[in-house]
Amino acid sequence: MSDLVERAEAAAQRAYAPYSNYLVGAVVRTTDGKEFLGANVENAAYPLTQCAEKTAIGAAAAAGYRPGDIEVVAISASPCGGCRQWLHEWRVPRVEYRRADGTIGTASAAELLPDTWELPG
Repeated sequence: MSDLVERAEAAAQRAYAPYSNYLVGAVVRTTDGKEFLGANVENAAYPLTQCAEKTAIGAAAAAGYRPGDIEVVAISASPCGGCRQWLHEWRVPRVEYRRADGTIGTASAAELLPDTWELPG
């Protein structure tokens, strides 16, 4: 069992999800070993909701990290489509997540989103 997924599940308990009651947590570990937690934060205007992965990546970005600086992202649930794009743009080589059946999945961001949109050139 992934200790990072378990820590993501603990972070999920801090989520603010009054509308869906679907709590999600994430842990970002950078290539130099620093870690950032994230949890989903809902808003009554649903498009403004922030996913756990985005809050954790945003915390890493605020600390000065950039795409290519993340070693692994662990999530308490399978990432949504939008977060798969975030994981791809941040060039995350390993994503660990809890599947609906309780097992842990491991994939690269490219495997989770094989035909992504990218800037030309």
